[in-house]
Amino acid sequence: MSRARQPPLVTGISPNEGISWTKVTIRGENLGTGPTDLIGLTICGHNCLLTAEWMSASKIVCRVGQAKNDKGDIIVTTKSGGKGTSTVSFKLLKPEKIGILDQSAVWVDEMNYYDMRTDRNKGIPPLSLRPANPLGIEIDKGRFPQKDLEALFPGMSADFTSENFSAAWYLIENHSTTSFDQLKTAVVNLKKQANKKNEGSLAYVKGGLSTFFEAQDALSAIHQKLEADGTEKVEGSMTQKLENVLNRASNTADTLFQEVLGRKDKADSTRNALNVLQRFKFLFNLPLNIERNIQKGDYDVVINDYEKAKSLFGKTEVQVFKKYYAEVETRIEALRELLLDKLLETPSTLHDQKRYIRYLSDLHAPGDPAWQCIGAQHQWILQLMHNCKESYVKEQKGNTLLHSPMLDLDSDVRPSPIGHLSQTASLKRGSSFQSGRDDAWRYKAPQQVVFVEKLTKLVVSQLPNFWKLWISYVNGSLFSETAEKSGQMERSKKNARQRQNDFKKMIQEVMHSLVKLIRGALLPFSLREGESRQYGGWEMKSELSGQWLTHVIQTVRLSYESLAALEIPNDMLQIIQDLILDLRVRCIIVTLQHTAEDIKRLAEKEDWVVDNEGLTSLPSQFEQCIIRALQSLKTVLDCKPGEASVFQQQKTQEDVCQLSIGIMQVFIDCLEQLSTKPDGDIDTAHLSVDVSSPDLFGSIHEDSSLSSEQRLLIALSNCRYLERHTFLNIAEHFEKHGFQGVEKITQVSMESLKELDQRLFEMYIEFKADPIVGSLEPGIYAGYFDWKDCLVPAGVRNYLKEALVNIIAVHAEVFTISKDLVPRVMSRVVEAVSEELSRLMQCVSFFSKNGALQARLEICALRDTVAIYLTPESNSSFKQALEALPQLSSGTDKKLLEELLNKFKSSMHLQLTCFQASSSAMMKT
Repeated sequence: MSRARQPPLVTGISPNEGISWTKVTIRGENLGTGPTDLIGLTICGHNCLLTAEWMSASKIVCRVGQAKNDKGDIIVTTKSGGKGTSTVSFKLLKPEKIGILDQSAVWVDEMNYYDMRTDRNKGIPPLSLRPANPLGIEIDKGRFPQKDLEALFPGMSADFTSENFSAAWYLIENHSTTSFDQLKTAVVNLKKQANKKNEGSLAYVKGGLSTFFEAQDALSAIHQKLEADGTEKVEGSMTQKLENVLNRASNTADTLFQEVLGRKDKADSTRNALNVLQRFKFLFNLPLNIERNIQKGDYDVVINDYEKAKSLFGKTEVQVFKKYYAEVETRIEALRELLLDKLLETPSTLHDQKRYIRYLSDLHAPGDPAWQCIGAQHQWILQLMHNCKESYVKEQKGNTLLHSPMLDLDSDVRPSPIGHLSQTASLKRGSSFQSGRDDAWRYKAPQQVVFVEKLTKLVVSQLPNFWKLWISYVNGSLFSETAEKSGQMERSKKNARQRQNDFKKMIQEVMHSLVKLIRGALLPFSLREGESRQYGGWEMKSELSGQWLTHVIQTVRLSYESLAALEIPNDMLQIIQDLILDLRVRCIIVTLQHTAEDIKRLAEKEDWVVDNEGLTSLPSQFEQCIIRALQSLKTVLDCKPGEASVFQQQKTQEDVCQLSIGIMQVFIDCLEQLSTKPDGDIDTAHLSVDVSSPDLFGSIHEDSSLSSEQRLLIALSNCRYLERHTFLNIAEHFEKHGFQGVEKITQVSMESLKELDQRLFEMYIEFKADPIVGSLEPGIYAGYFDWKDCLVPAGVRNYLKEALVNIIAVHAEVFTISKDLVPRVMSRVVEAVSEELSRLMQCVSFFSKNGALQARLEICALRDTVAIYLTPESNSSFKQALEALPQLSSGTDKKLLEELLNKFKSSMHLQLTCFQASSSAMMKT
């Protein structure tokens, strides 16, 4: 069964050695809850409970008894804690016996002795200071009753110092069984003692020999005078002379012994003063010792001495003690002020703060030093934060004219990532950031970024000690955990419970200041008007790039993890999470805006080098630009533990969606600008064509200049690739990174791209089809040709051959750029030509037989030639043109028509090769 309290533990004893009945002070822990709780106390194996005086749970005063062992432990036993242990020991010394006539360096009070049994002084008469055994032989008490001896020797006593001393009684009582030889030895001892006394008397006479000589001279003079003058005459003078001699003897004795007695009185006075000084030298030397120990920093010694002096002389009525104790109190008060100043001094370590708080508590300092220290630390942290901001703002303004910070991280010198916090599980941190940055990085980094890192480092390095100080204040561990300090611990816990809200406000104030200072540097628009002056003041010439914001977010995240490791409540740290969310949203917005600007500049990087698929590097550059931007946002988009999704707010989703659509639209506008730019505005110095691309008809000349029609074809080829690959890939990347509204982004972008594609296609068809279509009517009626009156057809006329050659030229140009565009372009050109040819046929009012045959020959020749590129629209146009002609009635005409068609195809076989591709290569318009 476990006890309610810990076993007693003795940690000190003062003094740690002495003779029996020495008064000692025992110190330790759990020495009982009161006098009744103390049930046992042994020193060197001797029970000292009878003389024990319980002072407190850490102090007991008692007297050492006559122990058998010369050295041993001090064991305390209590009801509440049981038998205890000791870390110190006491050494018992043998007393030195000082006889009555022995010389001694100290004064021995012969009139008093100390009764160790009753702890009282008792006076005894000098005659009792007698030898215990005057005969010098072994005493053997007899068994004779005292009453019988008193009856046998009435009126007598066995005390040899008594006037009625009876030697027989003494012998019967003390030596009834002693042998005769031993009694003879006793007689010899008595004679020796008598001789010693005689020798002592003789020595005394020798010492006063001059006095006796003077007395003898005086008596001789008196005797001579009596003989000379007669007895009667000198009777009166003899009496006078005798009186004079006696007076002279008395005066001489006084003269002889006055100096000795004076010296004895002075020695007694000095001895008494020395005894007082020796006995109370602790108090008399204490003021000076306090000063010396304070100078050496031994505050523990000062406190222990003060507690000892307070317990001994705190309530004294002796004036001299009062005077010295008042001087001690004056120095202790000065020490309290010194310790309080050191406690409130900043910077200071947590160890020193706890030490000074314990010192002030032991000295019973007024107020609550621990709470004062917490308040001072709070104000100091706030002051450090604002001073940090002011210094960087001044540095930024001072360096503005010298150089502007480079906000681009694409250079070779990049900032090394912030090192992880070297913190243990208890702090999980405190500790501090450790980063290996070089001077080049600090030069290139914006002041706001360096400030945020410095500010977070400051908070993370200071707040853990501040939080630990509060925890120690709450659980009472600032004070000793002995029972003596239990009252202080309870008072500390009570004060902490009353001040929980105040401390919570302190933490919230530090968190708000941290967040607002960061907002003032990076998100000034998020501050209220009154807060801009206190937390802002930065020169915002250009906003930070997304890469720097990402770096800042990582810094703030590490700070949050470090503070969360201190087990600070989440509600106090929620404001940092809100800041991180706003920084993440801002980083995404800024990154997308900068990406749009980068994409806008892609037009300057277009080199018009076409690969085998008819593409330039522009679509790939556009896709890579988007991918790089999204990859740079990966850490921002990823949610750390406790963080909310960056797209949780509807407004953020809409803004990001619009920016993404804007990026796609910027690239579409870039394509349109490149394809429609006048020739004079194109820088052709760097243009070239892929050597692997066939240059069949010299569409792209050796001077590497591109016509507007070629740029249109390249743009159409890029648009086709964007629609079928790039935009879909980008949509996948958007979804992979958690973007919302990807379908809308893709849909709007595709629609805009298709509109551009259609505009460019119409422009190209207009450039190429209109000249061919326009040449048909003049070619048909060249040489005053008339359908009513014409010769028998001899073959296809030249106008149709010229039209076909022009169509072949269009085919060659498109094929050179992109094979995949050929069906689309050729089908549209054929539609335009067939539509015009149908219109011209329908406008003829009358065909002769030869005219109808000629018209049918040319229509069929054109239709059969471009059959691979026919569409429902072109088929309908050819059908309408043939229906406008009279039907062939004779077989001869049909045979002639077939012969002429074969002749045409044979003669233009080489030219018509481009129209003989497999129909499977055709593509839908």
